[in-house]
Amino acid sequence: MKTYKFKINGNDYTVAVNSVDDTEANVTVNGVDYTVEVEGVAAKTKTPKLVQGPAVPSTDAHPAVAKTAKPQPAGAGTPVKSPLPGVVLNLSVKVGDHVSVGQRLLILEAMKMENNIDSDVEGIVKSISVNQGDSVLEGDVLMTIG
Repeated sequence: MKTYKFKINGNDYTVAVNSVDDTEANVTVNGVDYTVEVEGVAAKTKTPKLVQGPAVPSTDAHPAVAKTAKPQPAGAGTPVKSPLPGVVLNLSVKVGDHVSVGQRLLILEAMKMENNIDSDVEGIVKSISVNQGDSVLEGDVLMTIG
């Protein structure tokens, strides 16, 4: 059994590879056992693929998770969504600011790199859904421009 320690987006994971067959591997991630499929059986390098049942959305989801599940009302503007998971380092605009195409809206740190999030539309910042230091997931609405 091999044990690995990973740090992903600031979260610590302990992964133990218990056994590996031709098409399946048994691993333990932070004390939870998983059976994963191994793709490319003929290849020398085997890539594990997590096999889980379908996720069932919770009706009492945490607000940070639920914010992407809410549909935008008609005429509410254009949502600016996070292209990848990360941490908001700096907000460059505030509600009421006029922004043009290509203008920097915020800086998002992901995988130890700073990523500029620029506006794709021209308009007025209607709302900002995040604060400096907030962690966001891919697809989270960062702000709305109308």
